[in-house]
Amino acid sequence: MTDGPRASPGDGSAPMSEEVLRRVTIGEPARLDGPVVLADYSPQWPTLYQREAQRIRRALGAAAVVVEHVGSTAVPGLAAKPIIDIDMAVPDSADEPAYVPALEAAGYVLRIREPDWHQHRLLKGTDPAVNLHVFTAGCDEIERNLLFRDWLRAGAADRELYARAKRRLAAHRWDYVQDYADAKTHVIEEIMARARAAAHTGG
Repeated sequence: MTDGPRASPGDGSAPMSEEVLRRVTIGEPARLDGPVVLADYSPQWPTLYQREAQRIRRALGAAAVVVEHVGSTAVPGLAAKPIIDIDMAVPDSADEPAYVPALEAAGYVLRIREPDWHQHRLLKGTDPAVNLHVFTAGCDEIERNLLFRDWLRAGAADRELYARAKRRLAAHRWDYVQDYADAKTHVIEEIMARARAAAHTGG
């Protein structure tokens, strides 16, 4: 889902099956049936994020506890699917009436509901294309995504490693974009291990 460290539901060790994908998707899952199209980094992506962050904060006010640009569009120089990934924390992501109607009024559509994975919700925007990931405040998945983002921003070696892996995998044929996301798990966890070690040692 997010173009970054998105684990599968459960312990994250197994790819998401089509059965699970259909169970968590509201409506019909969008099939890809081909390669993933990556775009070169665009300096417009942070600007688009800022616009969407303002839209979200206008819609929710203080209920938007955290709003952060994550995923590859948040890393200068990194190719990505041209979709702005945003992590948002609310007081309780399971309490959909507290935030979903306001976001729908702002142009978002609820597409994913994962009560068994951090009570994650995914809403999609279309102008620009946005994946808005909603978690409960304090969820460690947001911290994980920010660590991954900041590590790639700071380190050219792992940024290039990730870019090569993305381009290699993107060229394959995939039934769903989630299959491509799952295929990146190994390289993501390799990079995350270095990021966590550096954070632990203060390096």
